[in-house]
Amino acid sequence: MRTSHALILRLWHDPAFNINKTAVEYVDRGAPEERSTEYGVYIINLDRHYFEIISGEKTKAIPYHRIRRITYIGITIWKKPINPAE
Repeated sequence: MRTSHALILRLWHDPAFNINKTAVEYVDRGAPEERSTEYGVYIINLDRHYFEIISGEKTKAIPYHRIRRITYIGITIWKKPINPAE
């Protein structure tokens, strides 16, 4: 199975895809239901361990291990495997 990091890299670099049509749902402590969704248009950098988004007037680093789901044009293309402990 492809990792969320590898998939985001492909969406970012492959000209067959448009990162702006991507949405990333991730664990966000303190947010409603502990989850937030960020859209590709706000992703500004991909690092080895995290991706950066524009959040208001600052940037925010989101570690890849917090990603729960990735959608492309509204279709789920990656979902974190279910962990019974969660």
